[in-house]
Amino acid sequence: MRAASVNRRRILGLWLPRLSTDRLERASPQAGTGSPADAAPPRVVAAKRDNALVVVACDARASRGGVLPGMPLATVRAMHPALDVIDHDPHADAVLLNAIADWCDRFTPLVALDGADGLLLDITGCAHLFGDEVRLLNTLTAALTRQGFVVSAAIAGTAVAARALTRGGSGLIVAPGDEPRAVAPLPVAALGVDDAIVRGLRRAGFKTVGEVLARRPTELAARFGEGFVAVLRQATGEDDAPISPRRPAPDYVVDKNFPEPVATTEVILPTLLALARLLIAAMERSGKGARQLTASLFRSDGAVRSISVETGQPVTRVEVVQRLFAEKLDALNDPLDPGFGFDLIRLAASVSVAVTEAQRGFDTTAHQAEDVALLADTLAARLGAKRVVRYLPQDTHIPERAALAVPVQHCPPEPGDAPWPARADEPPLRPLRLLQPPEPIEVLAGVPDGPPAQFTWRRVLHRVARAEGPERIATEWWRAAEPGLTRDYFRIEDDAGVRFWLYRDGLYGSEVMPEVGGTGQPRWYMHGLFA
Repeated sequence: MRAASVNRRRILGLWLPRLSTDRLERASPQAGTGSPADAAPPRVVAAKRDNALVVVACDARASRGGVLPGMPLATVRAMHPALDVIDHDPHADAVLLNAIADWCDRFTPLVALDGADGLLLDITGCAHLFGDEVRLLNTLTAALTRQGFVVSAAIAGTAVAARALTRGGSGLIVAPGDEPRAVAPLPVAALGVDDAIVRGLRRAGFKTVGEVLARRPTELAARFGEGFVAVLRQATGEDDAPISPRRPAPDYVVDKNFPEPVATTEVILPTLLALARLLIAAMERSGKGARQLTASLFRSDGAVRSISVETGQPVTRVEVVQRLFAEKLDALNDPLDPGFGFDLIRLAASVSVAVTEAQRGFDTTAHQAEDVALLADTLAARLGAKRVVRYLPQDTHIPERAALAVPVQHCPPEPGDAPWPARADEPPLRPLRLLQPPEPIEVLAGVPDGPPAQFTWRRVLHRVARAEGPERIATEWWRAAEPGLTRDYFRIEDDAGVRFWLYRDGLYGSEVMPEVGGTGQPRWYMHGLFA
């Protein structure tokens, strides 16, 4: 294959070959106590593969004793009788890998998962923020090593090349266009292709990537498929495929590093305020306002704490950002745990929209909508966005569907499918709040189609003094998949003066037929109470 032209992208690959055992070591009580690690027996993580237990990962002691991932557990037990075997927990490994990926967001917003034990970071245009690629690589690997991980890292122009180089050694940085020479001595398994292809290449006598590259692409495609040839082209930088980041990059980002970790709210809030000034200024130059803001606090031990606030109107003022985050921090059920402190605080505008500046007059009532929106944002920051809702009228006569609850921050400017009914001076025909779902009651009715004479609701007997109705509501057959029963609603007042809204579900004699013994009766439900 011919050498590729200079690739403008730069990908940093991370491989954590002992992720499972590193997780166990970090969680052990002896971690960080200075106890002699060599005194413990070798530890391996095993899982069932093809009806046999095999080693998935091994710690440094087992590795020094000749244990390799993929070996049968029985063979390893014969080599090391005093062996500590742990069942593989892929879910715990995935949680830890995602936490490491969150921490890697401090270097670039474009972080992708690479299998169960690797990450890919698109550092294009980011290296100069840390000095250069060498310093970025050393900073990242040194920090992960301090956190207790064995890590291998490499930088290349494509994701496949970076991934393969991490399997060949740590600290490799390939200059643009030099990928064919760098990947040539690597084993074919480092490409991350299917095991069947690796076995086929080995049977054909190909052990390294360079030996495979020496063959013509048409020959390889005929034997192993076009997909394998595409991987080879990406490994050499001749072709490329973008990575799939875990989350989209924010529109605007500002952050602040601390030479010494900080841990108090008295420092965090002023820092967020200073970052908000920079963020608002950057968005103002582009005519944008933030609809969603996320503050990420990176702890020195690798953990990340994130706080997000949403707004109904685009935010263009610093004091609004300060108020929202102050409310959010005060309302946290689980307060921020700084650990040994935060060494980086980042503020990002995850969602931004265009704004149009409007002149403010002297009329104090002209900006009531903005004041209401700010109040809603403040309440949502403290109580949660789903707890601050607005009811929109709907074009239906079914009581429980007459209003739709929508989070006020996501509420459209239009009122809804239908206007609210006009207010009347007479007593309301329906209660303002309904029971959801309606609660069954036991009734004693005078006639099959009439109101009840008494009923039992929540184990309390109520004798009916007055009754109005029925108000008959049929099912909306054009909307429902299956037709329902007709309801007859009654406004009931008991002998204590309490007013109820209840209904009979089904018409006696047509929708609900009497049984042979005379026990077939419609069911009754309590749907609401009048104030």
